[in-house]
Amino acid sequence: MLIEIVADFVCPWCYIGKRRLERALAQRPTQQPEVRWLPFQLDPDTPPSGVDRTIDQLAKFGSVERIRQVNALLEQTAAAEGLTLNLDRIRRTPNTLDAHRLLRHADGQGGAHTQELAAALQAAFFRDGRDIGDRAVLAAIAGEAGLDADAAAAFLHSDADRDALRQSLATVRQLGIQAVPCFIFNRLYSLSGAQEPGAFLPLLDLAGAEGVVASAAG
Repeated sequence: MLIEIVADFVCPWCYIGKRRLERALAQRPTQQPEVRWLPFQLDPDTPPSGVDRTIDQLAKFGSVERIRQVNALLEQTAAAEGLTLNLDRIRRTPNTLDAHRLLRHADGQGGAHTQELAAALQAAFFRDGRDIGDRAVLAAIAGEAGLDADAAAAFLHSDADRDALRQSLATVRQLGIQAVPCFIFNRLYSLSGAQEPGAFLPLLDLAGAEGVVASAAG
């Protein structure tokens, strides 16, 4: 079975949704799906240096009080899933283009560390408040996830995979996906949003009898 996760690394519901998928898969222990990540940018117009987190949040939610309410809900929801969100540690909202490029780099190295890197990127941002738009930070995270940090740094400072990534981003949009997370099962069934684990089970059962198919956005 192929499961494709359409997500952005600065989307808290993507972080929560992935954990809920993991909980659903734990209820189907005989299934060993191939998991791939498809890139999505919540705000592709974010400058390469990122933006001040408070300014960004105020533009989205309108007031400091509303930001506190939203963040409290997110932190409580994540905690119920065993995840730690320390949203007050985040100082900048990054552009995630290089983070998505880095994940493609991991795939290009054989994919052995792709899942570890995806998890590390999410934890680095939401738990530790690290700037995952900064190439030095990204290279360090790559090293922590088992990749060669120096090779990752060289990759990030090149133009490698930049055009291919932009094509993947465009392909995902062309599929009609406008919000994340979105989980695609064998390119036949999809589930949008950070649904409870029970919502995944019927799709896991349907897709379980299917063969692995080609990725939606190579």
